[in-house]
Amino acid sequence: QVQVEESGGGSVQSGGSLRLACKASGRNLDSLRYYAIGWLRQAPGKGREDISCISYSDDSTYYAESVKGRFTISGNAKDTVWLQMNDLTPEDTGNYSCAVGDGTYCSSSFYYGMDYWGKGTPVTVSG
Repeated sequence: QVQVEESGGGSVQSGGSLRLACKASGRNLDSLRYYAIGWLRQAPGKGREDISCISYSDDSTYYAESVKGRFTISGNAKDTVWLQMNDLTPEDTGNYSCAVGDGTYCSSSFYYGMDYWGKGTPVTVSG
């Protein structure tokens, strides 16, 4: 079993930046090797969007078109993945959650390959 916890959300003005963190923990989790970690978001009244993913199975990353060039995913390969979000707009407002997949690879619909999810951290962009 893997526990997933997000942090770093908050309120920011348009054009601002935030850095989200996703920490994975568990009794048998000593590294993120062979795992994929993805960030998803859900805006009020809208569906889920799979926005970014990093896979330590094949050292690949994925970005949705809506965030490409503005968001950067990175990690320490041990227990934490970050999502650096720059040039934020009100359309980026939503609840950002993290998911972890055992043996999963990143793709445009990586949600379906994930096994563990956090509760999310809210992001509000105004202006």
